[in-house]
Amino acid sequence: MSRFLTPDVYTEEVPLLPQSVAEVSTAVPAFIGYTEKAVKNGKDIRNKAIRVSTLLEFKEAFGGAQSASFKVSISDDDAIENIEVEVPKHTLYHAIDLYFKNGGGDCYVISIGSHNDDHDKESFLNGLEVLSKEDEPTLIMLGEATKLDAADYHEVCQIALAQCQDLKDRFCIFDIKKDDEDGTSFRNGIGTNDLKYGAAYTPYLQTSLTYRYEEDLVEVSGSSASETLQLEIAGAIRVEYNGSSQDAPKVKINKGSGSIPSFSISDAILTMNVGEGTPASEIINEWNTFSNKGDFDIILLDGATVVESSAGTNDLITTGGDNASVSLSTFKESRSELYSRIISEVSKQRITLPPSAAVAGAYATIDRERGVWKAPANVSLNAVISPVSKITSKDQEKLNVDATSGKSINAIRSFVGKGTMIWGARTLAGNDNEWRYVPVRRLFNMIEESTKKASQFAVFESNDAVTWLKMKAMIESFLYGVWQQGGLAGATEEQAYFVNIGLGKTMTQQDILEGKMIVEIGLAAVRPAEFIILKFSHKLQEA
Repeated sequence: MSRFLTPDVYTEEVPLLPQSVAEVSTAVPAFIGYTEKAVKNGKDIRNKAIRVSTLLEFKEAFGGAQSASFKVSISDDDAIENIEVEVPKHTLYHAIDLYFKNGGGDCYVISIGSHNDDHDKESFLNGLEVLSKEDEPTLIMLGEATKLDAADYHEVCQIALAQCQDLKDRFCIFDIKKDDEDGTSFRNGIGTNDLKYGAAYTPYLQTSLTYRYEEDLVEVSGSSASETLQLEIAGAIRVEYNGSSQDAPKVKINKGSGSIPSFSISDAILTMNVGEGTPASEIINEWNTFSNKGDFDIILLDGATVVESSAGTNDLITTGGDNASVSLSTFKESRSELYSRIISEVSKQRITLPPSAAVAGAYATIDRERGVWKAPANVSLNAVISPVSKITSKDQEKLNVDATSGKSINAIRSFVGKGTMIWGARTLAGNDNEWRYVPVRRLFNMIEESTKKASQFAVFESNDAVTWLKMKAMIESFLYGVWQQGGLAGATEEQAYFVNIGLGKTMTQQDILEGKMIVEIGLAAVRPAEFIILKFSHKLQEA
């Protein structure tokens, strides 16, 4: 209250509008998993929640994807017969990439280990503990945890649901493990607590994303690839030929009188001029400076000392067999056409991922374009070729509605002319009429969190009619905006929501004495039309 002691003219600004409620973000996922590195601005960020806005930011702080290994089988005529992929243990990078490709915005990443680490339940639980201290994330992502065994994965999911119940500002997007497509194991393991705070999706997705790989990790096998032409000389050096055996490579050794070895190559014949008792290391040194090596190479053997060999010409012999293999890099110079074909085929191999990352991107897109009250379903997924298994309408009946456990599982299905679609919008509390649908739960999360933050001004204010009126006006103004946008059902405001506060309405005199200000808020949330039923009948002819 101003004090007027000096004669003068004073101005005061009188607030006429109520406090306002700012809508909180609704689709900010937090990904927990393993990364190549965890360094930002020279500081270790392992087990810290780091905000990321683009894939480039992720790369700078957490590195790239883990390299995959390939086994390529080729025939005698160099035809590629088969390609096997050893999928990398950790796929968080690809999950983040898929999230952004499906319209995702800002997200958080918690690195709980490096690519060298095995999946560990305690590491994920530590990551959830870190996440519990962050206010902004609203979606919990545990796609990497599907690599745990079933019991450990389900326990991690239970802890995540408990965190949602405790904080009431976030929601879980779960994946059904790849070997549990009907969801039986998940339903048995997830328990019955806090199911309204999570949704599960199946099956895995065949994406259009490609693997990161290194040529040394691409093994090429087959009778054409596996033959290695080589010759050991005097137990000191080994001459290798990386070309074809049809070239009939040879090594010709001339006993020279000079102390410095020399080399020449003509028509797949390597000529070596070597003095008697020349150190093997000196031969290697001179070979390394020789520029015209062709398809030949000389390797120093362990324990080699000097080369003492008689002059003559020797054929290189084939070692290995049909089951032997060599790395792809071996063919880069000697068999460039085969090398290019293998590179092309390896680059066509696509990554299979759990669906949660793509689903989170769809959540973000729908929240941004339609609102959190719109069901994140009947939308196609980007960078996805197809689900790994086809779910029919009959199959989905058992996933969507489970009379025994009530735990609904949302299907991702492929439709002709539409692509891969999210085809379900139920929480795990599928038998709960209040919390059956994902958008209803997330709408309440948004309104509750937004109102809670905006109501901070009233803490320690006078618990009287003036403050009550401010609170009521602020909340009603916010809910009116949500109703106008289509988030609440009702032809009038009264049908869509109510806000009650006051002595004799929501509080007793004892409540006021105890410092309690109680506000009752009722919401008529819009619910998705899950089953469209068209009823047809005959109409009698009238003329």
